[in-house]
Amino acid sequence: MKSRLLIIFLFLGNPIFAFSEMDYLKDYGHGDSIDNKRLTWVLAGGGAAYALGMAGLSATWYADQSTRSFHFFDDLPQWKQMDKLGHIYSAYQISFAAAGTFRWAGMSNRKAAIWGAATSGIMMLPVEILDGTSQDYGFSWSDLAANSLGAGLFLAQELAWGEVRIQPKGSFQRTAYAPQRPGTLGDGLHEEWLKDYNGQTYWFSANPYLLSNKKSNLPKWLNFSVGYGAADMIYGRDPENIAAGLDPYRRYFLSVDVDFRAFKGRSTFLNTLLDALNLIKIPAPTLEFNRKDGFKGHGLYF
Repeated sequence: MKSRLLIIFLFLGNPIFAFSEMDYLKDYGHGDSIDNKRLTWVLAGGGAAYALGMAGLSATWYADQSTRSFHFFDDLPQWKQMDKLGHIYSAYQISFAAAGTFRWAGMSNRKAAIWGAATSGIMMLPVEILDGTSQDYGFSWSDLAANSLGAGLFLAQELAWGEVRIQPKGSFQRTAYAPQRPGTLGDGLHEEWLKDYNGQTYWFSANPYLLSNKKSNLPKWLNFSVGYGAADMIYGRDPENIAAGLDPYRRYFLSVDVDFRAFKGRSTFLNTLLDALNLIKIPAPTLEFNRKDGFKGHGLYF
């Protein structure tokens, strides 16, 4: 999933993008108090990181692909929509981090959230345009819609509650499908976690303490998560998989999780590490339902 790869390049390319989130829970007040020096760092660092991200994405994802004139492609039926969940996840995470940089520069929470969501859309649109000129892909309206949903999920919570209470998260485990088609699903772990949709799970992790307006007796760190995955796929579309003797199916999960924001303190390094951990759903006991096995339990599922 190229959008997940873009997140990695952005965080590696711009330390401010990552470290600014240390103050995510701090109240900056209702008005702006712009620090021009910090805002300059945000704009310059963000621009440089984005340029690095797009260059890295072009080198790692598009380098071996032929180009053609701009065209459209309907990929909504592919991969049981797992790639759409990936777009939602990526757009949310970029919105979250970008809003943090704007808060760090002195914007009010509300304005930072709006600009953060807008930044996510601006950053991800060129990726869709690159797809539109790629021989193997094409401009996808459903990708654009998923990007908007991810940014909207972040922005809606910020505008309604002034904080995030439901977080998209991701997890991955290796499968036996990638070796059957390594060119598409990845050749080795460094590619499989991006390309093998059979091993990816996307979660929506909700914090009941925050959802109850902090009136719940449940621990502040406890989240409940619903997840979605799919399996038995080496091709994008169901008829191709069925022709290959496979039986693609959807998977649904219910699990517990940890909201690492509850452990934040004064340490910049620790807070940044906790934000990074919040990108990932922790391994935990999980209940799964799918049409082949019905209900099944996992002692630990990641």
